[in-house]
Amino acid sequence: MILNLDNNFKPFQNENEIAFESFTFHGGEPHIKIKADFDISLPVMITHRINSFIDLGLLCIAVDALRRMSVKTISAFIPYFPAARQDRVMVMGEALSVKVYADIINHLNLEKISIFDPHSEVTPALLNNVSVISNHDFIKKVVKQIGTNLKLISPDGGALKKIYKVAEYLGGIEVIEASKSRDVKTGKLTGFKVYHDDLEGSDCLIVDDICDGGGTFIGLAEELKKKNAGKLYLAVSHGIFSKGFDELSKYFDKIFTTNSFKNIDNEVFVQIDLKEII
Repeated sequence: MILNLDNNFKPFQNENEIAFESFTFHGGEPHIKIKADFDISLPVMITHRINSFIDLGLLCIAVDALRRMSVKTISAFIPYFPAARQDRVMVMGEALSVKVYADIINHLNLEKISIFDPHSEVTPALLNNVSVISNHDFIKKVVKQIGTNLKLISPDGGALKKIYKVAEYLGGIEVIEASKSRDVKTGKLTGFKVYHDDLEGSDCLIVDDICDGGGTFIGLAEELKKKNAGKLYLAVSHGIFSKGFDELSKYFDKIFTTNSFKNIDNEVFVQIDLKEII
C-alpha cells in the first residue's frame, strides 16, 4: 500500500494508493484524516517531499494516524532529505540541523527510510534503517541524452568521491576536478578553479546533488569557459533553484534534475521522474 502525501509526487507505480484528506490550520499545524478503506494488515509505504517543517509534521502525524489504525509495518521514501547540507557546525551558534531532522524521523520507528542521493555520508549515518538510492541511474539517463563524448566535472572536493563512482558506473568517463572557497560566516563563494589546462572544446557535464541559488555552478561555468570548454550541461539530483532560472540558462545548454524537491516546467530543464530511476 502507498500513501503519497504530496498529490503531485507519486514515485512508485502502485494501484493500491491510500486515500486521505489533509489541510493546514492557520496557526501552521498540519491535519490529516486517512480513509479506513484498505487492508491494514499490509505494509504501508509513505512518500513525501519535505520542503518545510509543516511537511515534516504531516509525515509525523500520518505515521501516528496509521499506527492508531493498527498498521504494523510502515516505511517511508523521502528523496530530498531536509537540512542535509547542515551536516556540520561551522561556527559557534549554529545547529547540527540534519541531526535534528534525523532524530525526529528515527523516533517514528519506521521499518525502512529510503533517501535519494544524500548530500554526504553524515545523513545515512544518522538515520536508522536507512536505504540509500544513488544518483548513478539518474546520471546514466542524462548522459544517454547528451552523448558519451563529454567530461564529468566535480564542482568541489565534497563531490569527488561520488563522481568517481558515477564515472566508474558509466564505464570510465573522464573526471575533471574543480574547487571553490566559501566564507563560512557569510556563505560568499570565491576562488573557483578548474584543474585542467585546456579542455579543447570538450562538452562538460557538472554533476552535483543540490542546486539552490546556483552560485557554485555559475562561477564554475565561467572558469570552464576560460579553459576552452565546449557545451556546458548541469545535472543536479535535487533542484531547488531558489533564485530562478534566468542566470543559469545563460551558461548551460541544458539543465537536468529530478522531481525529488518540486515539479519544474521550464524549457531549459529536463526533469527526470524518480519513478524512472528507483
